[in-house]
Amino acid sequence: MTHVRLRHPYLDHPAPIPFAHRGGAADGLENTAAAFHRAAEAGYRYFETDVHATADGKLVAFHDATLDRVTDGRGKIGELPWSRVREARVAGTEPLPLFEELLEEFPDARWNVDIKAERALHPLVDLIARRGLWDRVCVGSFSEGRVARAQNIAGPRLATSYGVRGVVGLRLRSYAIPAALRVGAVAAQVPETQAGIRVVDRRFVRTAHERGLQVHVWTVNEPQRMEALLDLGVDGIMTDRIDILRTVLDRRGAWA
Repeated sequence: MTHVRLRHPYLDHPAPIPFAHRGGAADGLENTAAAFHRAAEAGYRYFETDVHATADGKLVAFHDATLDRVTDGRGKIGELPWSRVREARVAGTEPLPLFEELLEEFPDARWNVDIKAERALHPLVDLIARRGLWDRVCVGSFSEGRVARAQNIAGPRLATSYGVRGVVGLRLRSYAIPAALRVGAVAAQVPETQAGIRVVDRRFVRTAHERGLQVHVWTVNEPQRMEALLDLGVDGIMTDRIDILRTVLDRRGAWA
C-alpha cells in the first residue's frame, strides 16, 4: 500500500506513524509527564496532546475544559490562574504539565496538538515561533476556523490538519461532490466513524493521498481495527493502547 510522503519535515517518519494519544491514556494518567515517559520508553516519538490556556495565559497540556473529570481539582481552566491549576493532580497523583515543559522534557518528540480553546491559539503559535518548533508540532482542532487562523498567523512553516469542516469537504470530494478545502493542511486526522457514519474507507484514503494529504485515524485501541485501517493504507494511528499498536506494527514489520 502506497503512503504519502509530504514535504513538511514534521512528517519525516516511515509510514505508518504511531501516535501515543494523550501519551497513552489507557491507565488514566492522560496528558501527564508520566504517560509521555512511558510512551517514550516504549519507542514512541509522536505524541498527541491538547492545550488550554489558564486565566493568566499559561499553556496547559490537558484535554477537558474543566479539571473535574480526571483530577482532584475543580473548575474551568480558562477561569483559573496557573497557581491554582498546578495544584490539581491527575488520578490524584500526577501534576498537570505546561506544554512548554513537555517540549523541554522530551526534546526528540514530535507533538500533535489539539487547540481546545480559542484563548490557547495565540500562546501556542507564539511558543512555536519563539522556540522554532516548526518541525516538531502539528496543530489541529475540531474547529476548522481556529486551525485556519493559526495557519494564517504562522504561514506555511506550521503543519496543520483539517478540522471538521475540512474533513467533511474531503469526504464530499471522495464522492466527486464539489467542496471547498483549505490549502496548506498536511493531514486529515479523523475518527474511523462518526455518529454511525463511516469516515475512513479506501475511497477517502485515496482522495486524501491524491491531494498530498496523510490520513491519521483516532482513537484506535483494538488490534483488529488497527489491522483493517493499515490495510486501507492510512498513514498514522492514534491510540491509548500503545502496547497493542506497537505489537501490531511489529508483527507487520512496520515499526520504525
